Amino acid sequence: MLSRRKMLATGAGVAAAAALAACDNGSTGKSTWTSGGASSGAEGGGDGGGAAEPAKLTITPAADTKDVSPTSQVTVAIDNGTLSTVTVSANGKNLDGKLSGDKKSWTSSGTLAYGQTYTVAVAGADAAGKDVSQNSTFTTLKPNAVASITLQANPMLALKNGGTYGVGQPVIVFFNKAVKNQDAAEQGMKVTTSPQVEGKWHWVTNQSAHWRPEKYWAKGTTVKVSVNLLGVDLGNGVYGGGNSSANFSIGPSRIAIADSNTKQMECYVDGQMVKKIPVSMGKGGTTTGSKGETIDFFTRSGVHVLMTKEPLVTMSSASYGITDKNNPNYYEEKIKLACRISLSGEYVHMADWNIPQQGKANTSHGCINVAPANAQWFYDTFDVGDVVEVRNTPKNLPLVDGLGDWNVAWGQW
Repeated sequence: MLSRRKMLATGAGVAAAAALAACDNGSTGKSTWTSGGASSGAEGGGDGGGAAEPAKLTITPAADTKDVSPTSQVTVAIDNGTLSTVTVSANGKNLDGKLSGDKKSWTSSGTLAYGQTYTVAVAGADAAGKDVSQNSTFTTLKPNAVASITLQANPMLALKNGGTYGVGQPVIVFFNKAVKNQDAAEQGMKVTTSPQVEGKWHWVTNQSAHWRPEKYWAKGTTVKVSVNLLGVDLGNGVYGGGNSSANFSIGPSRIAIADSNTKQMECYVDGQMVKKIPVSMGKGGTTTGSKGETIDFFTRSGVHVLMTKEPLVTMSSASYGITDKNNPNYYEEKIKLACRISLSGEYVHMADWNIPQQGKANTSHGCINVAPANAQWFYDTFDVGDVVEVRNTPKNLPLVDGLGDWNVAWGQW
């Protein structure tokens, strides 16, 4: 008859040949599996040699974990053994990762997706060379909605990585979903400049955050914006959809000051006035639009930032509500050398039909009219992010009409 001790040893040997046993360590978010170990020698016998320790696998996140953040890293580690393969997959796509040189661990390098169930399949060997394997699953969190982001130069142009912009260019992060938790969003948005300059975020709308310094940028400043919002709760069940970054630099200071009283536009490059251009600006007065709205013809006072440049653009009064062709203010024309300075349709553009009024009277529908040679010079000299400041008109440029950022006092920004 076998002694009790010999019976226990025999039982341990059976366990060594069995599949791995799972143990979920809820306090650490890890799952561990331990293979059975060989027994020691029988009582009073054996060669006295110790058996190999059982292999132990640890998988993070733990098996059956719910609502895992997409920023979480998947790791697999083995004690008393080596790993051969680790596959983490969902919907037929494998997550990128790398096995360590000693084959003791595997770490993911890819990004998890929202709302997916991932299967972790591990294979390896224990210290005695016997195969060990284990599968587990976990599920990533599923938001009500995912907000993608776009780095913008303005509402009409994406920010060009490596681009050069004017001294009036703000940093803009645009979300395709409304952001309720704006503090959380700002924690993930960083602007770094060289030389260092203080700046602040301001939410122009609940989808658009702008960052600018107190004063115009200095020529030659380099700017980096980094947005890391993947997995961030932006409120109302909306989560950040990804990360993004871009660099840009600030070119020469180019500032144009258009004065409604003098009908002149003084153009400064790096602080020196290089050209004075006769202009004709908004004629003023009002009319009624097709929906009964009141439409005026004033150029807006305040700092504008050049948004786009187009060699030829179709301008129509229908874009702001005048659709009746019998209305004396109706028009639809192809305009050359158009530099847009607001979303509502203000441009600095060529107006060869209006040369007699330039420098003398304001007769436009709100744009800044200039003669052909001056229009060509302005088009060739000024660029996106440069400043056009309008003075001495009775209407002010709203913050949301293009880039009215510089019209907000620093204390309220």
